[in-house]
Amino acid sequence: APAPSAGPIVLMISFDGFRWDYPELHGAPALLALAHDGVRAKSLVPSFPSKTFPNHHTLVTGLRPEHHGIVANTMWDPEWKARFSLADRTAVEDGRWWGGEPIWVTAERRGLVTASSFWPGSEAAIGEGDGVRPTFWGHYDDTVPDEKRVDEVLGWLDLPAEKRPRLITLYFAEPDGGGHAHGPNSPEAGAAVAHVDGMLARLRAGVAARSLENAVDWIVVSDHGMSATDPERTIVLADLVDLSGVAIDDLSVFGLLRPRPGSEDALVRALEGAHPHLHVARKSAMPERLHYRAHRRIPEVVIWADAGWTIYATAAARANALADFARGNHGYAPAERDMHGIFIAA
Repeated sequence: APAPSAGPIVLMISFDGFRWDYPELHGAPALLALAHDGVRAKSLVPSFPSKTFPNHHTLVTGLRPEHHGIVANTMWDPEWKARFSLADRTAVEDGRWWGGEPIWVTAERRGLVTASSFWPGSEAAIGEGDGVRPTFWGHYDDTVPDEKRVDEVLGWLDLPAEKRPRLITLYFAEPDGGGHAHGPNSPEAGAAVAHVDGMLARLRAGVAARSLENAVDWIVVSDHGMSATDPERTIVLADLVDLSGVAIDDLSVFGLLRPRPGSEDALVRALEGAHPHLHVARKSAMPERLHYRAHRRIPEVVIWADAGWTIYATAAARANALADFARGNHGYAPAERDMHGIFIAA
């Protein structure tokens, strides 16, 4: 067995898109067993927008998106004249996009060893100077089986005590994928929940086999929940306003719009009340409860839909999406109960 740890090991695990009620809805015996050994919040309330990258960075920095700068999964920086998106690996691995100080940077700067298995942001060197990454990290690869991710973590725990990470962050892409494709109430979403619950069971068994149960502090979270969507609940912006001269940085269930300078108020007036399930505001007038005003990457006009509704720019974009329509989505306001995630610790 590994030598006793030089100090407690924090193991922080994220199940992407794991809604607050999934343990009861679909069953999650390993997760409920962990909660029985520790604590379970009623739910975790995400930041706006309830998207993957903004909320994963919030979880490790303690800052809302308007302060750490990851304001969407796709965004435009007006000062740098540069675009960030999940698909752009160069941008994702560029530390200048990632504001705030992730907990692994703080730990590393205090001399602690940290490790990350695909946590969003861990690929970038973040912070002043040359920036800091975890001691152990890797380029994101969605073809790596989840079992291998678990075994990688167990391999880190097998290291000599002085080299063993004191903080490990571990990311799983499910059950987000199952919820998107088939809806949060579907058998497929249930299978995705069972899969990640099995990964937690595998990890706990590995920790027990190494006699490290008393050395590990567990935190299991999700970045957001999931709401059922329907092709009949869609909004087409081009049916409501003229989009010529409007750049769209991100659009799904919320949108970041950059209209031609001087036309911002006209665009807001045209969209106000144009659809009963669509909301719009100038950046400076965003509702206080959303905490979404402060950063330069938030453009002058922000729109968002009620839970269950999807926004498209054009009728053609909607028609293309209908062939493979996502039956679940997220990004809605944090007050929407379906957007809530999980927080369990032991």
